[in-house]
Amino acid sequence: MAQKAFASSADLGDKEHTLEVLADGVYALTAEGDPNVGAIEGEDFLVCFEALATPVVARDWLAKLREHTDKPVRYLVLSHYHAVRVLGASAFDAEVVVAHENTRALVAERGKQDWESEFGRMPRLAKGAESVPGLTWPTLTFSDRLTIDLGGDRGELVLQYCGRGHTEGDIVAWLPRQRVLFAGDLVEAEAALYTGDAFHRDWASSTLDRVRGFGAEALVGGRGAVSRGREAVDAAIEQTRHFLRVMIDEVGAVQSAGGTLKEAFERTHAALAPRYGQWPIFEHCLPFDVSRLWDELSGIERPVIWTAQRDREVWDQLQS
Repeated sequence: MAQKAFASSADLGDKEHTLEVLADGVYALTAEGDPNVGAIEGEDFLVCFEALATPVVARDWLAKLREHTDKPVRYLVLSHYHAVRVLGASAFDAEVVVAHENTRALVAERGKQDWESEFGRMPRLAKGAESVPGLTWPTLTFSDRLTIDLGGDRGELVLQYCGRGHTEGDIVAWLPRQRVLFAGDLVEAEAALYTGDAFHRDWASSTLDRVRGFGAEALVGGRGAVSRGREAVDAAIEQTRHFLRVMIDEVGAVQSAGGTLKEAFERTHAALAPRYGQWPIFEHCLPFDVSRLWDELSGIERPVIWTAQRDREVWDQLQS
């Protein structure tokens, strides 16, 4: 069988970007399985959610947003540390860059390696890579919950840590008045999960329970379409949970039987592909997902740092 093209290196086609107004002053930009971003209007400022991979790409998003509002960006909220979510931050000229305290620690520990890894895996997302001035550092961090008063009659925005999941620092942004949740990569709607830096068992249980507990009526996941209505929101959350649980069951079964990582990958691929195989980045993600889960179930508590070299070694081992 021919070797698959590495990660998303062959995915070079343009994606259609769709800006949706979810409520008065609440915006989401989706992109056919590419990373989603959002923005919330305060009385005289903006809160932007996620920064995209480069300032060049971020400025394209901001140009679309400026068709609706010219308010300055006071807060830029980063759901987690991954390069394609954060390295466009300088384009926003935000007064405050907000993230979880674990995210700041992860930038310090592995941000440079992640930058090289993700740009190598997803070159199309790294348009204008030369415009990135360096690592993105949060200027305000928190451990559990942070509330932003939006001013006037706009209510509040609640930033909440729900537990370890996609990384050990993911946060969500919740608008209780509008019942809109920006979930970051803790939830994907009809897009495959990347779990290479995940805590699968926490994510599939208590973390997603907390996300579901908001009772959102619109949810913007990390990738995929906006979920509208409680039934669609719950379906997106449960699809994410199902993907994780299938992985845990299949990899765990191979480990218990004394099998190999390659066997675990093949068994997990066979179990997931009928339902998820045609979804964006499925083939890209799964080798890294299974490798991390294998480590986790082997007792390696924190994810091993991904480097460009390690990416290629795991890919060649599992996707050949």
